[in-house]
Amino acid sequence: MTEIIQKDGTWSFDGDVIRIVPGGDKSVGLLRQTLGEVAVPLRALAGISFEAGKKTGRLRLRLRDGADPLLQLTGGKPADGSDPYVLVVANDRSGVAEYFVDEVRRAMMLEQVETGPVDAYLLPGPSLPITVGAGDATVTFDGERIRLEWNWKTEESKASGGARTLALTGVRAVEWLPAAGLENGYLRFRVDGAGQSAAPPAPKYDPHAVELWGFRKDPLMALLGAAVVARLPHPNAAPPDAAPPALEAPAPAAGAAAVPAAPDHDVLLRRLRELGELHRAGVLTDEEFTLAKQAVLKQL
Repeated sequence: MTEIIQKDGTWSFDGDVIRIVPGGDKSVGLLRQTLGEVAVPLRALAGISFEAGKKTGRLRLRLRDGADPLLQLTGGKPADGSDPYVLVVANDRSGVAEYFVDEVRRAMMLEQVETGPVDAYLLPGPSLPITVGAGDATVTFDGERIRLEWNWKTEESKASGGARTLALTGVRAVEWLPAAGLENGYLRFRVDGAGQSAAPPAPKYDPHAVELWGFRKDPLMALLGAAVVARLPHPNAAPPDAAPPALEAPAPAAGAAAVPAAPDHDVLLRRLRELGELHRAGVLTDEEFTLAKQAVLKQL
């Protein structure tokens, strides 16, 4: 078990999962506090790094494209102070952070973790049911229905239609934009049959959107949106009828032994070179290098 404990939070790694627990420091954003512990499987990682600074450094995880519904909604990076995949590290603990990075990278190398895009979410998203009040509405999602209830700050023309209940099956997409400067933000649910080809009305007037003004609770609407996104079809997944089903290989003749496909010779040689480089760089111990090399040589 590898662990680093800071005011900003605690990260631990057991070889398979990085567990992220937010700290109690005032710099920890409300989104991180509300989201709570996050378990990131090794196969969801695209990379990890430590960025040293004058007073503090940053331990940062980079997830694979499409692995996390929260990052999918927010465009890859939540607002400042709300990113659960960044840990502020005091300079006197930078050595621990660098060791943490080395351990995770070594595990990724040994497990040969793919780092490209995925076509299914590898993190579950916020737990349900979830209710958030921010901007001009309070929104509740129970896994099947989204309920939007307006408050006294809602534009009259929008509130006059009363509360809205949307079935998850009718939601095509979720859009999120945080408030920036003088521009308000929003959380919008794009639904079937609601002017699919036309531009939607401004969030202030859109009965399927929450208008956000940049207040403290705004980031929590991103959590609610991520909970919905996690239960919609993945954007990288191929449509059901995208391609004809692959033909099954003919069954072997009776009495014939199944012969496994031989691994590519060049791939194995390249793997041996990579292991040698890792050993020379000190990433692999002598024992780890010997075991890994023997496993590759058996396939040659």
